[in-house]
Amino acid sequence: MGMIRTLLRCVTWWNGQTLNTQLHTWRKGVRVGADSQGNVFYQTRDKRRRWVIYNGEAEASRVDPDWHGWLHGTWDEAPSERPLAHKPWEKPHQENLTGTQMAYAPQGSLRQARPAERRDYEAWRPE
Repeated sequence: MGMIRTLLRCVTWWNGQTLNTQLHTWRKGVRVGADSQGNVFYQTRDKRRRWVIYNGEAEASRVDPDWHGWLHGTWDEAPSERPLAHKPWEKPHQENLTGTQMAYAPQGSLRQARPAERRDYEAWRPE
């Protein structure tokens, strides 16, 4: 099992970091912090490059907005060093659920187990 896992880590990126990313992180990375999803954020010692190691599936929408701004250079200080002020009306971050079973499906959607009956529509039948 260990050999297969190691081989998969060499060629896949969607289930965590590859061996090359792990080696690069070990050699040049400085851990900056982690978000509520368990994603870990790094930067180089000279603070010129920033990256994230995802906890589980590599899905960019799983990164909290605070950390997203830091990753893209919107602000210099990481949210672990200087947390951003949040308004009381802000909802907690939620990843993009499009294409998953948890995605929103309105009443009458074909994705629901039993579509709602349509009383306002009568199918045309030729006579």
